[in-house]
Amino acid sequence: MSMAQRERRALVSTMTAVGPDAPTLCGTWTVHDLAAHLVVRERHPAAAPGILLKPLAGYLDSVQAKVSEQPFTELLEQIRTGPPWWSPLKPVDAVVNLTEMFVHHEDVRRADPEWKPRPLPAEDERKLWSATRRMARMAYRKSPVTVVLATPEGERVTAHNVGGDAVVLTGQPSELLLHAFGRNEVRVDAAGGVDDVAAVFASDRSV
Repeated sequence: MSMAQRERRALVSTMTAVGPDAPTLCGTWTVHDLAAHLVVRERHPAAAPGILLKPLAGYLDSVQAKVSEQPFTELLEQIRTGPPWWSPLKPVDAVVNLTEMFVHHEDVRRADPEWKPRPLPAEDERKLWSATRRMARMAYRKSPVTVVLATPEGERVTAHNVGGDAVVLTGQPSELLLHAFGRNEVRVDAAGGVDDVAAVFASDRSV
């Protein structure tokens, strides 16, 4: 079973445990709203581009509103079973859904004020580090200062370089990935000027 599949199942389990009205880290979305988003992404290919393309956002919103009318249990079952056979995501599920399922699982977990990081197997952390390296430049492209990501083992990647002193974020790849996806509920050590660190955490890291 791929990591994406394991995170998918864990996400459904956590969603079930906290319930449809629980908050998430996705703005004002509840767990029910997030579940509808995931179903639209995997089962409504005509609407899914609206996630990234603003001109199509209106159509996406209308489809998501319709999907949101489904019972919570039905949404969870559709997430659990994954992309249907006809979905363009089906053949690449293990790749394209690795970060999607991991990040949204943490969106549910870390909306609880008493959240704690999950210990992950070393192999999972390696996969998340590879994903972080691939997306780092896109994620930090709007940072006003230079950003370097580093693991406790000493691996480093320059995510954004505008010259001057760098802000170095050090943490497990899972934590760095979440930060790169715009989440501030993370466990990372930030080295750099106070104002520079604040600027990185406040920057738009949408991908």
